[in-house]
Formats: sequence, C-alpha cells, structure tokens
Amino acid sequence: MTLTIPFDNSYATLPPRFFTRQVPEPVRAPQLIRFNTALATELGITPGTPTEMAQVFSGNAVPQGATPLAQAYAGHQFGGFSPQLGDGRAILLGEVVDPTGQRHDIQLKGAGRTPYSRSGDGRAWLGPVLREYLLSEAMHALSVPTTRALAATLTGESIYREGAMPGAVLTRVAASHIRVGTFQYFAARRDTDAIQTLYRHTRDRHYPTAETPVQMLEQVIARQARLVAKWLSLGFIHGVMNTDNTALSGETIDYGPAAYMDTYHPVTVYSSIDRQGRYAYDNQANIITWNMAQLASCLVPLMPDTDAAIQQLTAAVHAMPDLIHAEWLTAFRAKIGLSTAQEGDEALITDLLTRMANNQADFTNTFRALSGEAARDQFTDPTAFDDWKPRWQARIASESAPQTTMRATNPAFIPRNHRVEQMIQAAVAGDYAPFERLLTVLSRPYDDQPEAEDLTRPPLPSEVVENTFCGT
Repeated sequence: MTLTIPFDNSYATLPPRFFTRQVPEPVRAPQLIRFNTALATELGITPGTPTEMAQVFSGNAVPQGATPLAQAYAGHQFGGFSPQLGDGRAILLGEVVDPTGQRHDIQLKGAGRTPYSRSGDGRAWLGPVLREYLLSEAMHALSVPTTRALAATLTGESIYREGAMPGAVLTRVAASHIRVGTFQYFAARRDTDAIQTLYRHTRDRHYPTAETPVQMLEQVIARQARLVAKWLSLGFIHGVMNTDNTALSGETIDYGPAAYMDTYHPVTVYSSIDRQGRYAYDNQANIITWNMAQLASCLVPLMPDTDAAIQQLTAAVHAMPDLIHAEWLTAFRAKIGLSTAQEGDEALITDLLTRMANNQADFTNTFRALSGEAARDQFTDPTAFDDWKPRWQARIASESAPQTTMRATNPAFIPRNHRVEQMIQAAVAGDYAPFERLLTVLSRPYDDQPEAEDLTRPPLPSEVVENTFCGT
C-alpha cells in the first residue's frame, strides 16, 4: 500500500509575501516511531509502509500534491513585540479536506532551517516531539479543541541542546496555523492589502457566517473564551501564550512548556522561561483577552470609519472577560455536579478552590473524588473539606444526576508531568512502552481503568517537576 495524502492546498495560493516556499532538510536515517492510524482514517489519508512513511514524515520525501512552505508571522512574546518570527523549524506540507468537509493543515515540526530560523537549527529533539504528541492527543480525548499528532519520526541524527539529543520530527495536524501573529506581521508593515486578504481567507476557512471584521473578531473571541475556560477546568497551563501561539481556529497549539497542575494553586507556573508568571494558571483569562486586543488592533484598517471601528472592536474585547467567566462558571458547575444554575453557585465553587489551595489538594483527584467518598483524603486538613461538604450536598440534592455529570466532566487521568518526564527518559533510552501505555490510558480519560491506577498518583517529592521547557 502506498501512502496517499489527498492534498487540497489553499494557503499556498495566497500572495508570496505570506510565506517562503521551502522543502524540508533531509535527515540521515529516518525511523517511524508512531503513526496515528485512527486520525489518518478521519482525514482520508491512506497509510503506506513504515519505511515510506518514515521518509515522508521526516521530510526526506515530498509527497505528491504537497506544496511545502514556511509561514511568516510576528508576535508578542512575553509582552515584547517581534515583527518577524515565522516558521523557524516547521514546514507546512499542505492541506487535506476530510470526508466531513473540514480542512486541515499537515505540518512537519522539526523539519530543518527556514529563512525564519534566525540562529536556530530548525530541528526538534525526541522529548518535545513525544510530549506534544502525547499532550495533544490527550487534549483531544478530553474534548478540548487542539492540534493533533499524525506521526512521530526519529531522524537518526543528534541535535544539541543541553547535550546531544536524538532528533525527531512531529507531523502536526491543525484546522489551520493562522495565528494572531499572522495578522500582526502585516499590521506591523502597514500592509492593508495583505490584512484584507488574510481576513477573507480566515473568515472563509473558519468563520463563514461573519459578514464584517467585527463579527469575525466576536466569533474568534467566543471560541477563545470557551477554550481557555476548558483549560482552567482541567488545571491546564499553556505556559507560553504568546500571540504567535494563539490560533485563530480556536485550537490549543504549541505544547512546549505546557503542563497540568498536580497540587492546586492559582498562581502555579511551570514554564522555565515565564519568570514573572505572565502565563500563570489564573492569569490565562487575562492574557487571552490581551491577545484578542492585539488582533482587534490589526483589523482597524479594514473598516472605513476608524473611530467607529475602534469603538466596535474595543467593545468586543471588553465583553470577553464576562464571556470567559460565564464559560468558567458553567464548566465548574459541572465539575461539582450541577447542571442547573442557582445564585450562590460561584461562591460554593470558589470556596472549594480556596480550601484546596490552602490544603495542597490535588486538582484532578479532588474533583474526580467528589463522585466517590475519598475527596476529603486529598486535603492536608480533611476538616476543610468536611466544612464545605454539607453546603455542597444540600445544593446537589436538587440535581437529577450529579454523579453522572461529575464523572463525565472530571477525568481520572491526565498527562501528569512526572509521568511525561519518565516517558521521555525511557524513550531516549530506546523504550517506547511507557509512551504507548500513556497514549492508551489517556485515550479514555474519563473511564475507570483499575490496571492503570498508578497513573492517577501525584508525584512523590522526588518526582515533582518544577519546570517545563520549550525544547526549541
């Protein structure tokens, strides 16, 4: 069987200043680590032999119909604006339209140098490739909009970070790779024609019902509000919410320093480069609103009346905190078993979270245990939970199926940081069994899996991961 990817490319038809045509750099000895057969079926891709797929998904062979290119974009990185970033280590092979009519990018991440690489080598090492594969597929199973992983491939070469590391390439699938930073790239150059072209392309691809730039912004904001509220409900911390990592599709993208909280605390930060806590857990709602303000400023030139445009776009951004809060409240109501809304629900939720923070409660295990009998065991002082429990029980007494709601909302399994690190260490040594086991278990995060009970355990003191890294 021959690998067949039914390309139908649209981004490559945009003006040349949107990208640089670029083929991937060949590698020495590609070897396929894993191919996502289920995702390939969804996309209408026919698998080939492992050898053939290793050649394609390492970048050694360009498949028929592909139009390889590196996209140009800018971005605010930790608040500082860089007018030119771009795909410094990624190549967009092209796009496929799945049997439902949805369009998807197929991108190689770690495919070598491009004109946007600056001083980088354009490569990725095995650890971040497996991390993104695992976390993105776990997010998909948790019903969070996300990029997906189609393949992971060893390159047979060493790359150098802290030392020599095995090189690898991730094949990433996304609804698109259009970012806030893509609009910023052209806004910084005052290229209104390009902004107009990008707006039309983005609208047609993701927001076909939007009739004006303001309407598209409102729809982007609605998607981002749902996305970030979902992150918060799972204890997820993106870690690098730069505008170039904010996808217009409303998907989670770029899992470099991403992590899930173990012990709950609202100011938790894992990313080693986030020294000021800009992207801390409880600041993510503020940051996504800030990012949408940057997008709004890019859209001003598209509207005939500048003063009116600023007013309308500003109003859309100012409405976002309330949208996020409403999505957050709905998500956390479900986490404590509430399908209906009553006054006092928010106070009940925030009181629980405060008690969790004060008592070093594990975020995931505490909420999962609410549907059982062991929630109090998550608290250093169990009476802190006991004091809250009667008010909660009185509230859920009016609900028809609180246990069902909680078990469908609170996962038993997340990609815990220490397990991810252990998986990476094993894979570097040539053992992919922990990677495969995590993928299997995390594909059913809401199911009880007694044989995987050890994966629900928080880290021992010696296993705690305090910092996560971009891996670039």
